[in-house]
Amino acid sequence: MTQTRQGLAASRLFSPARLGGLELPHRLVMAPLTRNRAGADGVPGDLMATYYAQRASAGLIIAEATTPNAVGQTYPHIPGIHTPAQIAGWRRVTDAVRAAGGQMFLQLQHGGRVGHPDTSGHVPLAPSAVRFPEPLHTPGGLRDAVTPRAMTEEDIASTVADFADAARNAVEAGFAGVEVHAANGHLLHQFLARNTNLRTDAWGGSAEGRIRFPVEVVRAVAEAVGPERVGVRISPGIEVNGVEEGDAEEVYPALVTALAELEPVYLHQVHADPDRPAFAALRKAWPGTLIANPVLSHEEVASDGGRRRGERLLAEGADLVALGRGFLANPDFVERLRTGAPLNALRPESLMHVHGPEGYTDYPALGSRTA
Repeated sequence: MTQTRQGLAASRLFSPARLGGLELPHRLVMAPLTRNRAGADGVPGDLMATYYAQRASAGLIIAEATTPNAVGQTYPHIPGIHTPAQIAGWRRVTDAVRAAGGQMFLQLQHGGRVGHPDTSGHVPLAPSAVRFPEPLHTPGGLRDAVTPRAMTEEDIASTVADFADAARNAVEAGFAGVEVHAANGHLLHQFLARNTNLRTDAWGGSAEGRIRFPVEVVRAVAEAVGPERVGVRISPGIEVNGVEEGDAEEVYPALVTALAELEPVYLHQVHADPDRPAFAALRKAWPGTLIANPVLSHEEVASDGGRRRGERLLAEGADLVALGRGFLANPDFVERLRTGAPLNALRPESLMHVHGPEGYTDYPALGSRTA
């Protein structure tokens, strides 16, 4: 091994870590990545089992966004975790990953207004009747979004219960835990943002009101499966899917303080940037394990997959680093980073809203004939 490779192997990225009851062999986490490869009924199939088993060398896999109920579905071929067939399908995935030496959490995501009746069979629910501003992918192609129905107290209570049931189903399916998705413009994030939460009742208005729904979801999930099995993903200051927070500097300190009292096993920050004060502030405020998911340029992805950015985040206080695109294109991503081996080029045209193995399970591993 050359001196350079010795240095790579000695990186803190490859040092062991503990996450609740899990012993992680290193600190590289596979970020949740929507791939649209489930069946039309939301059931994970053999192709998904192969895909995740190929990537079982991740310290932890956080499986893709999965809907806790029918109305929460975002796009076609998104997996669910609310029917017996979906639970059984995910069990085949977790069995395959476990046999390959890996361990998994499942991300629970309700789309809120990011959904369409042509896909889910339901008018979407949201904090307020504020329509998503862009066309949405449906089984019949791109369609204009519809105005969601503002959630009633009964809708809120049933949705909280559905998240708790989904967490129980995930554990039944063999997952070590779940990640509650409160980021990227989906339902929980919609409650946090001023432009999508226009409510004047106890679920809106002030920062305290707008954090209430995400906190109640996390509370119910933690009570259902134990806080050591629960992570939370947030994206402070990131305005995607038409969300405009307006007062992130007020909402997120309140949210993080309330979440800390529930003691979930980790907080997962999207677009974590070691050069921005927001990352240092979050690290200071959060008492537990922090997973940092950085934004990478195309050049960084191509050159080192985000290794140097990950090392910086660990040096600035992150405990684990979640990377996405490197895992997409390299089933043996961890080994390639550990040894400095070249990385496969990502094929972006096959990321989402397509089906089959192309750009999914056909990326070559080191030593294969096509590598």
